[in-house]
Amino acid sequence: MNRYDTIYDVMVIGAGFAGMAATLFAAERGLKVAQTGATGGIDFSTGFLDLMAVHPVAEGRYWDSPWDAIDAVIAEHPGHPYARLGKDRIRTAMNDFTSFLQSQKLEYMGHEDRNTPILTPAGTVKRTYRIPRTAWKGTEALRDKAPTLIVDFNGLKGFSGRQIVEMQHKEWPRLKAVRVDFPGSFGELYPEHMAWTLSSPDRCKELADSIAEHAKDVEYIGFPAVLGLNDPVRTVTLLEELTGKHVFEIPTLPPSITGPRLRATFDRGLAPKGVCTFSQKMVLEARRDEDGLFSFLIGVPGDARTVRAKNAILASGRFFGKGLRAERTGVVEPVFGIPVTQPEQRADWHHPHFFDKQGHAINMSGIEVNDSQQPLDAAGKVLHDNLYAAGAIQAHHDWMRMKCGAGIAIATAYRAVEVITEKNGE
Repeated sequence: MNRYDTIYDVMVIGAGFAGMAATLFAAERGLKVAQTGATGGIDFSTGFLDLMAVHPVAEGRYWDSPWDAIDAVIAEHPGHPYARLGKDRIRTAMNDFTSFLQSQKLEYMGHEDRNTPILTPAGTVKRTYRIPRTAWKGTEALRDKAPTLIVDFNGLKGFSGRQIVEMQHKEWPRLKAVRVDFPGSFGELYPEHMAWTLSSPDRCKELADSIAEHAKDVEYIGFPAVLGLNDPVRTVTLLEELTGKHVFEIPTLPPSITGPRLRATFDRGLAPKGVCTFSQKMVLEARRDEDGLFSFLIGVPGDARTVRAKNAILASGRFFGKGLRAERTGVVEPVFGIPVTQPEQRADWHHPHFFDKQGHAINMSGIEVNDSQQPLDAAGKVLHDNLYAAGAIQAHHDWMRMKCGAGIAIATAYRAVEVITEKNGE
């Protein structure tokens, strides 16, 4: 039986954070999983796992405790996805997700009950819940305002040590920057190529030698996140041995290598769990057959095949992931035709001022679901009892401004898989 003849327990539609999380959780529960979707938002990720950091958005209030922030946002927005999950489930989902990453040599760190401040490539400071181990010492340097050198490279776009220093110089006077040539390369540089290059110990030695004179009086050295692709901890450890300093990474502007690292980690870790991936294939058509199973036509027009599944998890994101589509008459969900909660008039989609702190009404749009993560029709009834939705496609949150994107994706995916598993056990 080939992969097109198989009837899967779950078809996951989407390859971003929610899609990857749903696929992982389902596979770990022994379900037969198929996943489809184009390059998702995970490839453009900073690598940080935001849980909840900003509320109210209009005030730009940052919270040290993501759990207190979740309480606050639920009180004001009872339709927020976190309101249907419960803190224990959210915590378990985040722990299971990061445990998988750690098993694949992509370790994450953080505090149990509070967010951690960390530098961004723009030189600002954000609060987030989980941070790659390779970036963690940057949080210590920032906390202590320790003597620190930021290194950047001639030819690398999207990262400027000088900009970071200029943004931080009032609060962090012992922060300085240097720009050097990248070992063995000239001209325009690309993060993925740089990451592969620094997998070589010889190139790391060249890099350490090139910055030694500038690093004499510092305790920490920060680099753009190009220190290896599949095992960055090994590269960071080697550079610490070579320089005698604490070393950390800062993500570059998207597309950063931190996203492909996550992608590579899932590619490496999901296949042994029996996941069938239909990479870069889109769902062109979906229907629920008389026997209750779903049939999906996947691929591209003129070259598409049918795949069948007992359940489906829609994790296709919002506009960037093509989970929602903006048309002249309104916003639509294109795969199942699920009603989308949105402003009544197109003129109300956006605030007159693009950078207004309160954001835009369109960013709270999405589909409605019940406590089991099942999409609802216009009458508020379950659309299909074996269809679920996870991640940004759900309504009533502005994940980018609230800094809650990864948490919503991971926790809603966890709940959807939990319900499917419970139903399978009936």
